[in-house]
Amino acid sequence: MMVAIGNFLFRYRNMLFPPAYALLLLPGPGLFDSPLLAAAVGALVAVAGQLVRAVTIGLRYIKRGGRGRRVYADDLVTEGVYCLCRNPMYVGNMLLVAGLGIASNSLVALLCALPLVVFAYAAIVAAEEQYLRTRFGASFDEYCRDVPRWLPDIAAVRKAIAGHTFHWRRVIVKEYGTPFGWVNVLCVVVLYNLWKHDLLRLHGTAEQGLVAVMSLVTMLWLTAWFLKKTRRLVAD
Repeated sequence: MMVAIGNFLFRYRNMLFPPAYALLLLPGPGLFDSPLLAAAVGALVAVAGQLVRAVTIGLRYIKRGGRGRRVYADDLVTEGVYCLCRNPMYVGNMLLVAGLGIASNSLVALLCALPLVVFAYAAIVAAEEQYLRTRFGASFDEYCRDVPRWLPDIAAVRKAIAGHTFHWRRVIVKEYGTPFGWVNVLCVVVLYNLWKHDLLRLHGTAEQGLVAVMSLVTMLWLTAWFLKKTRRLVAD
């Protein structure tokens, strides 16, 4: 059952985040007394998720697009962050959603959005693992025995970075849309919370700061998009 669900969700996985974002507006008991404190804590968790994604891409990139919107892999990648855990990009995504859920300052939003995304990725991983086990057999079984599925093996950090060059151009080219998305969503959610509790006038400086952050992130996104489209910046 999980594999069937995972294959379905893999085809439409890019549509997972918009519904999860909408859940962030659900009202519920507050996690913190101040929406700005919730925003700060949530931002730290989300930044951790972004760093996981960036380091993963920078050290060893895996094309996750599949083939014909189905799970597919040319080879079994076990280097870079993939020797710490088998699904670092999904771990990064879950941290992003957790951070946004915390920033929403709503227990209901957090308990709706995060389990939904965790379940979706658990199902997708079940489908991917079935495919990889069929394609790579004993090699994949050995990889599963040596490397945990989710929680990173901290003892293998030195092995993960040894002999690898960090490709920052690849990170920008492949990843520039992700921070644009979650940073703007976080800022909108925080502005909404300030407005909902009639705190905009009290926290005018924070409002201006959030708008400035959104403007800066948008400018950086446009710059990266232009450099990529004009091939002034290509993945190395």
